[in-house]
Amino acid sequence: MNSLLHPVRPILSFHHTRSSTSPSAHDSAAATSAGKTHDTLPRLQASERKPKTQQDDYHSTLKALNSKGRFPRKSLGQHYMLNGSVNEELVAAANVKEGDVVLEIGPGTGSLTSVLVEAGATVLAIEKDPYMASLVRERFTGLECVKVVEEDFTRSHLRSHMSSFFSSKIPADGYSSTAKVVANIPFNISTDVVKQLLPMGDIFSEVVLLLQDEAALRLVDSSKKSSEYRPINIFVNFYSVPEYKIKVSRTSFFPQPKVDAAIVAFKLKQSADYPHVSSIKSFFSMVNSAFNGKRKMLRKSLQHICPSPDIEAALTAVNLLPTSRPEELTLEDFVKLHNLIVNA
Repeated sequence: MNSLLHPVRPILSFHHTRSSTSPSAHDSAAATSAGKTHDTLPRLQASERKPKTQQDDYHSTLKALNSKGRFPRKSLGQHYMLNGSVNEELVAAANVKEGDVVLEIGPGTGSLTSVLVEAGATVLAIEKDPYMASLVRERFTGLECVKVVEEDFTRSHLRSHMSSFFSSKIPADGYSSTAKVVANIPFNISTDVVKQLLPMGDIFSEVVLLLQDEAALRLVDSSKKSSEYRPINIFVNFYSVPEYKIKVSRTSFFPQPKVDAAIVAFKLKQSADYPHVSSIKSFFSMVNSAFNGKRKMLRKSLQHICPSPDIEAALTAVNLLPTSRPEELTLEDFVKLHNLIVNA
């Protein structure tokens, strides 16, 4: 069973500024992504990638936030990390090393950013909150290995940002040909982030996210015949190989959320490794239709695609009962069914 990270003792007041027992802490904000410029990241010499040492603790977090007159914003799902080892676990899960290009979503005050840069990465940080974007820019002033883009990640021109960077570099710089994603994201946009990133295996090799624990378990566990088995499970496994890494206690955050979190790593597939379907769009359209009538048999919920007798025949052809329901099918089953009834 995955181990539980033991967090530092949380402090519950934003106005507590003196304490001889205050914990050391890192403060990665799970703010939604952001940025307004589409400039390319500059190429760096290896010696330029290391940040100036700056200790992240509870008091430095409050000082940084107060400098911008900020409090965690519920509307942005902002929670600040109080356990520095979580940032290290995130970076380790992605195996970040010298020369890696990393996309960070919602850098907050930059504690995770700092760990990424210390590992030798060049970081493109997308931050929605203009105050936090300004704070991170100020923190890493003079370090060309960090580029902050003020933009809502869910509406960002991500391919444009990444392709601009890769087109500007030369192989001799030591960069990897693909980037990685490492982020502590707001729980309320986790599904949107996963849907946006996982089909981008041509750009990203790994996506490592800190998610709500229950959501993490649902995404990784592809067990059928479960009430939690949904189209997102088919989607995740179509585009990636997911792995639940480690559970993170809710007491690791400030303000403390109502649920625990977990680190999940998604190893993205290349398009050549996707399950073979005649049309990815029509495949997921069929899957969504199947689950829209979850209590219905597939011969009923998919009869808009082809007649029920043809669906029954296709189910029988892939060794399934003609009365099968969507929660009884694996990804492979859905692929076989789609190729039979769509091409029929």
